[in-house]
Amino acid sequence: MRSILIVLLLAPMAALALDLTDRQRADIEARIQPFSAVCVQGEACGGGVAMAESAARSGEDVYNAACMACHSAGIAGAPKVGEQVAWASRIAKGMDALYDSGINGVAGTGMIARGGCADCSDDEIRLAVDFMVDGSR
Repeated sequence: MRSILIVLLLAPMAALALDLTDRQRADIEARIQPFSAVCVQGEACGGGVAMAESAARSGEDVYNAACMACHSAGIAGAPKVGEQVAWASRIAKGMDALYDSGINGVAGTGMIARGGCADCSDDEIRLAVDFMVDGSR
């Protein structure tokens, strides 16, 4: 009995939904679109348009966008850029070790993979590491 009552109450609303204009339907579809979409290079996306490969950012650009938050203030033990003493032992391990730390993070520390820059390529992270090391020798 209760389910019949619900159907009887909802039926007029369903009929109204079928009477939407094309413009109303388009407005509703626009409002319920996903916030974002993942587009992989080489695949068609965004209405069939292939995503263009973006130009690599400079080490300074990546530093300013992602690394600076911690490495300018020493947050969570991050060595400040320009502090030679703080960087000396890290630089002594070699650039490959520093690149690995930048790309993969350092377990047990505040250094997360890519410094939180999910859209940075490995090469961009290496450039950012180079930028920080060059400013800290």
